[in-house]
Amino acid sequence: MALTDEQPAAHRTDPTPHGHGLRLGRWDPDAEAQVEAWLRARSDPDFRRWNTPLTLVTDLAGARAVLRRQAADDTCEPFRITDAESGTTLGHVGVNMIDRTFRTARVGYWVLPEARGRRVATHALALAAEWAFAELDLHRLELGHALGHDASCRIARSCGFAYEGTLRGAMFEAGRKDAFRDVHLHARLATDPGTPLEA
Repeated sequence: MALTDEQPAAHRTDPTPHGHGLRLGRWDPDAEAQVEAWLRARSDPDFRRWNTPLTLVTDLAGARAVLRRQAADDTCEPFRITDAESGTTLGHVGVNMIDRTFRTARVGYWVLPEARGRRVATHALALAAEWAFAELDLHRLELGHALGHDASCRIARSCGFAYEGTLRGAMFEAGRKDAFRDVHLHARLATDPGTPLEA
């Protein structure tokens, strides 16, 4: 159910979630610096180790096309993570595969190399989760990461996403679409306790 003006103000959220020195905003496919940051992140070896994008993008035109498709897709809400003061791009967090009937979605994130080690992903995920529960009226958010990705496991748990089990062969192996690897499944419900983060 979409939020309307008739709903209580307590359930409304800022359209650009912010906190912990971060702001989540929309990607602008016409902003050259944003497209360059997105492409650089997706080309990063650490990103490629844990993710196999369905669409391989190698140039700015391809990156811009993907960002435009995401903006037009009503089953996902992609956010650019920025430094709240400078506006510098730090990474991405997305609420994806939104199912409005069952009130579920999948969340995913990545952070640029220079922003790692500063809890950017943790705080951005917390902001996106709170936004999704309030603004989209979702009940369940799922988070899956490749087995062995310990940093992602810590981020999920820090944001209240409980580990629910291992999904066998649920994602592609790095750089391949003909082999699969196991996935840790985490999830958080709207009724779960708030995110146990420090400021």
